[in-house]
Amino acid sequence: MAMVCLFMTTILYAQNGTIKVKIIDEQKLNLPGANVSLDNQKMSAISNTSGVATFYNVPAGTHTLRISYLGYKDYEKSITSTGTVSEFTASLESGVSVLKGVIVLGDRLKGQSKALNQQKNTDNISNIISADQIGRFPDANIGDAIKRVPGIAMQNDQGEARNIIVRGMGPEFNSVTLNGERIPSAEGDNRRIQMDLIPADMIQTVEVSKTLTADMDADAIGGSVNLVTRTAPNGKRLSATVAGGYNPIRASFIGTVNFIAGSRFAKNKLGYVISGSFNRNEYGSDNVEAVWSKDANGKLYVSDHDQRIYDLLRIRRSATATVDYKISPLHTIYVTGSYNWRDDKENRFRLRHRFRGNAATDLIYDAAGNISGYNVGEVLRQTKGGAAGGRVDNRRLEDQRVRSLAIKGEHLFGKVKTDWSVQFARASEERPNERYISMGRRNITVTQDISNPERPYLTDNTALTGYTRRNELTEQFQNQFEKDINAKLNFEIPASIVKTQSGNLKFGLRLRSKEKKRDNNFFEYTPIGASAGSFANISLLPLTDKTASEFYPGERFAAGLFVSPGFLGGLNFKDATRFTESDVPEEYLSGNFSAKETISAGYIELKQNFSDRWSANMGVRIEKTSINYSGNIVEDGDQLKGIANLKNSYTDFLPNVNAKYKFDNNTVFKGAITRSIARPRYYDLVPFFNINPNDQELSAGNPKMEPVRSWNIDLMFEKYYKSVGIISGGVFYKKIDRFFYTYLDQQYTQAEFSRDFPTITNPIGAGENWQFTQRRNGDGASLLGLEVAAQRQLDFLPGIWKGFGVYFNYTYTYSKADGIYDGGGSLVRSNVKLPGAAPHIFNFSLSYENSKFVSRLSANYTSSYVDDSDDAGYNADSFNDRFYDKQFFLDFNASYAVNHRTRIFTEANNLTNQPLRYYQGNKSRTAQLEYYGPRFNFGLKFDINK
Repeated sequence: MAMVCLFMTTILYAQNGTIKVKIIDEQKLNLPGANVSLDNQKMSAISNTSGVATFYNVPAGTHTLRISYLGYKDYEKSITSTGTVSEFTASLESGVSVLKGVIVLGDRLKGQSKALNQQKNTDNISNIISADQIGRFPDANIGDAIKRVPGIAMQNDQGEARNIIVRGMGPEFNSVTLNGERIPSAEGDNRRIQMDLIPADMIQTVEVSKTLTADMDADAIGGSVNLVTRTAPNGKRLSATVAGGYNPIRASFIGTVNFIAGSRFAKNKLGYVISGSFNRNEYGSDNVEAVWSKDANGKLYVSDHDQRIYDLLRIRRSATATVDYKISPLHTIYVTGSYNWRDDKENRFRLRHRFRGNAATDLIYDAAGNISGYNVGEVLRQTKGGAAGGRVDNRRLEDQRVRSLAIKGEHLFGKVKTDWSVQFARASEERPNERYISMGRRNITVTQDISNPERPYLTDNTALTGYTRRNELTEQFQNQFEKDINAKLNFEIPASIVKTQSGNLKFGLRLRSKEKKRDNNFFEYTPIGASAGSFANISLLPLTDKTASEFYPGERFAAGLFVSPGFLGGLNFKDATRFTESDVPEEYLSGNFSAKETISAGYIELKQNFSDRWSANMGVRIEKTSINYSGNIVEDGDQLKGIANLKNSYTDFLPNVNAKYKFDNNTVFKGAITRSIARPRYYDLVPFFNINPNDQELSAGNPKMEPVRSWNIDLMFEKYYKSVGIISGGVFYKKIDRFFYTYLDQQYTQAEFSRDFPTITNPIGAGENWQFTQRRNGDGASLLGLEVAAQRQLDFLPGIWKGFGVYFNYTYTYSKADGIYDGGGSLVRSNVKLPGAAPHIFNFSLSYENSKFVSRLSANYTSSYVDDSDDAGYNADSFNDRFYDKQFFLDFNASYAVNHRTRIFTEANNLTNQPLRYYQGNKSRTAQLEYYGPRFNFGLKFDINK
């Protein structure tokens, strides 16, 4: 590394003094992203997230300091360098000169100013949003806030944004970091970060990098999202928010409390900031789901249909703390801890109808030849809950937690700038005492009405006393975790390959060590003795009526009666006189696994100014990945044949160039050519195999899966306005050597199994068709996109109109993927869409602000795209393709400043009552339709010290 540095460095500056300039506003808040220069641009720097700009090797004497910042008046002052270390503080005054006076920035515009200044001065193509901007949208979690960034769409879960899609690339193609360090996933099988775990008010800045530099982790083909927590303030800071709200779908209450406190001590050497948040939201969802099938003549019928009612209590708690200690002007240590904890306590009531016969003989046709039902059907009424008492409290408890502790240092040794960090992080998900009871009847006649395929409707005439088949009485325990140990060490020295221009050479090392494990179990219970009689039919059990007159998918869906969650939770399964307990390995054995992964990396990059206008960040990163996975080989559902292991390693060489041309201080053109990677989900690589004869289903891991690698080309033009605004437009292209997809074959035969798995006993009978699922690599894919954005305060208008502002962005993507193969290697599909690539993403908001009042109406639209979840994928028949349908959200929020310390606010989310909808093959055929209803909130915000 030293030889490379020596080779590239042609100018090493003489050792002189160091100047550190801290830039703040009138409220003593840091101003990151400021343009700072000495002596008419002879030396220049950009202030970091703490508002500090540093100059090295400054000759002793008097220098002219100049600072420019969008939305603030230009700053100029003479300062003196002592030849050692000099520290200065520059306080900027907000205000923008316009034709008819000066506009003084309110809090919202100050937040936009911070974000745009940082965005303008990054080496790469990025989008920045600040805490002040986040707080001006009615967003409960950080995922809902991020969906307003150009090119970003979010996948929802229970009415909140959870999984992130960047520029058409699904969650597996993006990375999420906290203060630059990776966050582990709380879910059991993937790398996805649950964005609904993190409250929006706990984050100071969101940095979305759409192109990578060599000092960044390379596994971000779509983009990298960095969540920056709050740093210690420059003085006392104490603020709090108290809010209450209402959910119409369950006529229930929302409660939110959060606070921020911070200060500095010991002559400003020691600083701290702590923040906490608590949110309690009791709500639910109304859901209809369908699986569509067809007979030999292509006639449609619904082979599986659910009506589901969810009652949910979501409790989200979060706490962060940062302490920094300035050992000297050249050395600072930081310690940051965060804890995010979300409990979902859920009851689900499911009315299920499904086909259990032979499509050739057991379907019913009407006079027109259409399928009106089937005469070998099944009906089930299921209650999901949990054990009584404790935190479970008769509900299924999903306990997800992510905790992180990091220590880092920033140092300056002569002309060598050094920073380092070590982080431990752990994410977990536990589901204790999760219980199910379902009772039903088989061999019944089921009628279907699919005249409106968007709301398919199935019925039967079974009386409650006819529900005599106990389908399940179970309890399971799920325990899964992922823990990371991360470390990095970076060095930066002044160096240039152009004699008349400045440059910096940066190099460093990175280590990521990860362990993930899933260890679940599952028990089935059979009533015996006196208890057996009480389970003879469902009418003998305590029941609850879940029919709702305002069931959102439609009043015709009458759910009826289900076993009470209180009764299910109160059953003492350990009473051997009432129940016998059976271990059920087929429900969990193939899903248990362990995975270890180590990624070691090194990089070198040169940040070089070629002229006053041209600059570039050029670098190369090398990453070595080593994995060690183990999984279970299971036959006949419950027979553990053995444990399979996978060990592998590979190395990636990842060059990149990010170039920037400044037409003037506020007009920038950026371009990039980068190489990036995406690794398969953990469970995809686990060498497991599972046979489930009861449902005629097969699934297998794929240790042969390879990472996806991509060449990326990006171009972006950005015009910034002094009055805090931007107009930007650009194009991007990704050439992907492979892609991930789920292969789903619903007509898997005996011969295909023998061909694909010759060493495993064949469970498929002659003439039978089973379902087979496996994750695979496609041949290759490409993605072409267009991105435009505008953000502007209408200050050029007269009178009251200058208080209005607009925010708009639109992203278009066109994708093409090839190479869907069957197990024998035969091509079955080509020219398909890349899973997760939404062609159209649109955001718009209209805001108004004066000295007291702020309001905003916000719209968010994402078009439909191919889904790629565990129960959806590509096979030979596009009839079974599953799509995530278009979504349009409309939100409103407003606030009024009672005085300089107190503000009242109101928020309204999902005014369009947008459902989560999937469709199968054709837009008209609903696969899932789930409503959450709108949400309303009202509260007070106190800024005692700011």
